[in-house]
Amino acid sequence: MTSPLDDDDLEDAMLAALATEHAAIWVYGLVSAFLPATATAAVTAASLAHRERRDAVVALLARTGVTAPPAAAAYRPPAPVTDAASAAGLAVVAEDDVAAAWRAVAERTSAPEDAELRRLALDAVTVAATTGVAWRRLAGRTPLVPPFPGDGSGV
Repeated sequence: MTSPLDDDDLEDAMLAALATEHAAIWVYGLVSAFLPATATAAVTAASLAHRERRDAVVALLARTGVTAPPAAAAYRPPAPVTDAASAAGLAVVAEDDVAAAWRAVAERTSAPEDAELRRLALDAVTVAATTGVAWRRLAGRTPLVPPFPGDGSGV
């Protein structure tokens, strides 16, 4: 029986998705300092979702004999974070990056043994698109929902 990660393209996509999860976790730590207290529950929920998905990916990689790379010590935001709107904007970027990475994973899953990974990928795209709506609203961005989450149209 083959492993879902026997395909090098799929393994690369999984590692890229893991990297976006690491970055998203870091982003939520940063933006929590700039968002209003009313956003605390949303930040906590989003961070937890990314941590759980990261842990699932690390476990899946370990089962297939792939060592998961650790998170970077820090990440460079595409723009300075100075207030609630810019913090929400960075959360949008993180969620869009996650959606794009997981969409790439989903596109590379087709075999029956890929079912667990496909579910994880589709859930990640859905959650990222949904979570991004709240951050887009707070950042004053439109449209609130990208037409095709994960394809770059929400940027």
